[in-house]
Amino acid sequence: MDRASLDQIDQKIFAELTRNARVSHAELATKVLLSRNAVRQRIDRMERHGLIQGYTIVTGPSGQVPVSAFLMVYRKDRVRGADVITVLRSIPEVVLCDVVSGDFDLLLRVEARSLARIQEIWEQVAALPGVTNTVTAMTLSSVVRRDPIGVTGME
Repeated sequence: MDRASLDQIDQKIFAELTRNARVSHAELATKVLLSRNAVRQRIDRMERHGLIQGYTIVTGPSGQVPVSAFLMVYRKDRVRGADVITVLRSIPEVVLCDVVSGDFDLLLRVEARSLARIQEIWEQVAALPGVTNTVTAMTLSSVVRRDPIGVTGME
């Protein structure tokens, strides 16, 4: 068993555990629309197959993200491309997804723990049926990073 062989529910569970290894089975169950027991069984299976090999504490400055990238996504149909956006909303490392004007349709900011995870996300996005092409730009450094001030209506 490898990450590519996981179904969508297992991928969501895995992503939630990657983001917060202490999340309760009850909370996971709510997020993936399964019972607590079903979530526990899926986690147990991932542990048995070696996908989850342990739980650890990672220390470091709060909010520090080691790797980030921008993905520019070209969709087949700009008007009816909601399926792509639905999948993007389910990927916890996608911290920004804007519909933009110009040559490409969506601008994503992806923040992950490793370059390998960025690549996994890129492969997942590029393989979506509604995506025709992607362009990726790795972030070398962030010189300005702030929350919007005085802007209402932001999600």
